[in-house]
Amino acid sequence: MLTNITIGQYYPADSPIHSLDPRLKVLSVMAFIILLFLVRNFWGFIFTAACISAAVKISRVPPLFLLRGLRGILFILLFTAVLNIFFTPGDTVLFKFHAFGITLEGLALAGKMAGRLCLLIIGSSLLTLTTSPIELTDAMEYLMKPLKRVGVPAHEIAMMMTIALRFIPTLMEEMDKIMKAQSARGADFDTGGIIKRARSLIPLLAPLFISSFRRADELAMAMEARCYRGDVNRTRMKVLKLTRLDYRAVPFVCLYAAGILLINLL
Repeated sequence: MLTNITIGQYYPADSPIHSLDPRLKVLSVMAFIILLFLVRNFWGFIFTAACISAAVKISRVPPLFLLRGLRGILFILLFTAVLNIFFTPGDTVLFKFHAFGITLEGLALAGKMAGRLCLLIIGSSLLTLTTSPIELTDAMEYLMKPLKRVGVPAHEIAMMMTIALRFIPTLMEEMDKIMKAQSARGADFDTGGIIKRARSLIPLLAPLFISSFRRADELAMAMEARCYRGDVNRTRMKVLKLTRLDYRAVPFVCLYAAGILLINLL
C-alpha cells in the first residue's frame, strides 16, 4: 500500500532521457511545474498529458509503475474534488440541496485541479525515476553554485535535499513492514471510520521514528568512514558536461512552453 509512492525511486534503464544531463532535467521539470500552473483550459491539460506520455514512452519507464504513484494521493484528489464540486459557486446549477449545490463551474474546476495534481506527480516522479541520487545531487549543487558567493552552503543543502528525497520510499517501505508486523499481532488498520483509522496509525510513529534515527546514524557513520568532509577539496569522478543529446532536447522543452502559451492565448 505505502510502497506505491514512486517519488524518490530510481528506475535504471537505457533511454535518451536517462542519458540527459541532470541539470537540464531539473531545469526542465521546474519549467514544467511553472507552465502547468499557467494552464487555464482543458486543451492545455490534453497537450501536457500528450507531452508527458511521449516523455514516458521515451524514458522506457513502465506506465503502470508511474501510475502506481497516484494511489498515494488518491485521498487528496478525492478530497480536493469534493470541495471544488460542492463549494464552487457558478451560474449553471446542476443540482442543489439546501446550502450545497453542484455547478458546471465546480465540476470544471474539480477536473482541472485533479488533472493538475496527477500531471504534477507524474512529471516529478519522472525526474527521480530517470536520475540517480548522485547525479541529482551534482545537478542541484551546480545550479545553486552562484549562492556560494553570499555564504550559502550549496553542497550541503543539495546533499540534504537529495537524501531526504531518496529516503521517502525507504521510510514508506519501513512503515509498510511495521504495519504488517503489527497486523500479524492483531492490530487492525482497515476497519472503522476515518478517525478510527487515523488513531490506529499512532502506534506506528514510535517504531518509525526509531528506525529513521537508526538509518540516519548508520548513514552518518558510513559517510564519516569514507572521509566525507562536505565540499572541502572535493573532486568528482564524473564531470557534468552538455552533449549533443542535451542540445537536441532543449527545443522540445521550448516547444512545450510555446504550445502552452499559445493555447492560453487562443
